[in-house]
Amino acid sequence: MANPLIFHVDVNSAFLSWESADRLKKNPAAQDLRLINAVIGGDEEMRHGVVLAKSPSAKKYGIMTGEPLAQARKKCPNLVIAPPNHALYVDYSKKFIHILEEVAPKIEQCSIDEAFCDMTGTGALYGDPVIFANKLKDRIYRELGFTVNIGISTNKLLAKMASDFKKPNLVHTLFPEEIPTKLWPLPLEDLFGIGKSTAKRLHAMGFTTIGDLAHANKQYLLSNFKSQGEYIWNSANGIASAELTFIPPANKGYGNSITLPYDVTDLDTANKILLSLCETVGARVRADEAYVSVVQVQITDCNFARHSRQMSLPSTTNVTEKIYSCAKKLFADCWDHTPIRLLGVSTSKASADSYEQYNLFDQDKFERLSKLNSAIDKIRSRYGDDSIKRACFLEPEEND
Repeated sequence: MANPLIFHVDVNSAFLSWESADRLKKNPAAQDLRLINAVIGGDEEMRHGVVLAKSPSAKKYGIMTGEPLAQARKKCPNLVIAPPNHALYVDYSKKFIHILEEVAPKIEQCSIDEAFCDMTGTGALYGDPVIFANKLKDRIYRELGFTVNIGISTNKLLAKMASDFKKPNLVHTLFPEEIPTKLWPLPLEDLFGIGKSTAKRLHAMGFTTIGDLAHANKQYLLSNFKSQGEYIWNSANGIASAELTFIPPANKGYGNSITLPYDVTDLDTANKILLSLCETVGARVRADEAYVSVVQVQITDCNFARHSRQMSLPSTTNVTEKIYSCAKKLFADCWDHTPIRLLGVSTSKASADSYEQYNLFDQDKFERLSKLNSAIDKIRSRYGDDSIKRACFLEPEEND
């Protein structure tokens, strides 16, 4: 049996690269945003005014993804800001994934601009994996006009870490035998899955590098970080438990998120926002006559720290109330009460098949809710989203 071989293909500064590629395709004499101090940024008036992607030269000014545009301008006064074009990003992402599907036996797309490719057993077809990865990288640039990094290893974690090495437009390997020289000298913040708060605690405990974590007493990490401690120790040693999961194209996901006009600090308001997001997601699921079996909640707090939780459902569903019930539980597990800047709800593992595990009381309840949801969708489609509102969204009448 062939040894596992995994590629992680990651688009360099995706939104900025795709905007640049599109401009140059339309006008070869256009300014290449990747070669100047430039960022992709949102609407400042609606609190979307943050950096979504940055050029290499803008990065040298200390500009970071997720920081306010006003702050980025202070760091770099001559900064060029281009508005986001999400339809364009979806189009380029589809073309990017299509190329990967042509060469890889199996792929797992993990975001709009990155994917894992299982290249196990392709040696006889493609030859040396590093040489082929360079050919793949060059093909993407030649046909689509943007660059990627490709990380190569035997599991997802190491391939992901390898693709994050020096950028842009490069191929890197991180095989198990290369861990001591390529992975362990790196600062512990570079280990995938280590957030700022965890890094701060680890530094306070005397750890500095990934190698320090790899050689730490595993039980010590477990006693301080519980299950996360096991993940930290395993990851530092290049051990990954997650295998690639390959979802057929029909099993798409549905999601919605909102950057809030003010920081949310109370549970009641957060739950109302979650319900609103779940209504949109549920309507999209039902519009495609689909059913979902995974729900995820994403939080970005006022410090731009990102948190997420997901859960698999015992049965598929297209019912808003069921999605919302899961979202509330995930949110409660995920939120540390830091003021919230962004909330998102997404679903995945969608299919056209419905299978339910109800008790006798639930069966009638969820069947009625599903029919009610569909009826509401039709009314809103015909008369507008505001034609029917849940009572919790109505403003209380002012007392005279």
